[in-house]
Amino acid sequence: MKTVYDFTVKDRSGNDVSLNDYQGKVLLIVNTATGCGFTPHYEPLEAMYKDLRDKGFEILDFPCNQFANQAPGSEEEIHQFCKLKFGTEFPQFAKIDVNGENAEPLFEYLATEKPFAGFGKGLKNAALNKFADMNNKKYGDKAYIKWNFTKFLADRNGKIIARFEPTTDMKEVRKAVVELLG
Repeated sequence: MKTVYDFTVKDRSGNDVSLNDYQGKVLLIVNTATGCGFTPHYEPLEAMYKDLRDKGFEILDFPCNQFANQAPGSEEEIHQFCKLKFGTEFPQFAKIDVNGENAEPLFEYLATEKPFAGFGKGLKNAALNKFADMNNKKYGDKAYIKWNFTKFLADRNGKIIARFEPTTDMKEVRKAVVELLG
């Protein structure tokens, strides 16, 4: 049975990183963007990381520019922005595609394990859904992720437990992480 530990990704410098290095940890894997309306999610993500990393928790940050060009900078520019504006310390990897022919295989796997189930109710969520559908139409059946700050939660065995859309309240995400940490 495949797990997140079966994947190798690139760090900000282009070096291979085996996710097997994170075996035994609870992981929150996130596609991010520095110019998105959800960019303030970095703040509760970093707070959660600081509070819970000593209990075996890691956040894996994958910048992506596929949603309205909201992460246009280089890996280093994105990293500096996140460090200076939000004080992020969790691992940030190379900028990737999460949709289309060049989609990072990890995100294809994540989205297959936990497919999109909606942004939730409300006018704002309906508007985001319309915008995301227009953006992702060009990827057809390879539109795995709907928008920036989609989060996937993996247990200590590398199994994907939950998917949180960017519209999910960060308190709900934190609650799920804490429960998984035991």
